[in-house]
Amino acid sequence: MTKWEYVTVPVLVHATKQILDNWGADGWELVQIVPGLNPENLVAYLKRPIVEGDSE
Repeated sequence: MTKWEYVTVPVLVHATKQILDNWGADGWELVQIVPGLNPENLVAYLKRPIVEGDSE
């Protein structure tokens, strides 16, 4: 069975692609994006599989 780790990330509306591309390059997959408290911000929920023996 795959085990997952999750992270929430603040995302600035004007830099959404760059921020998500950076996280994606580290193996994170976008699950959902929702509005933040400030209209200029979003919150991204990301996940990636946990690799057995990974030291992180």
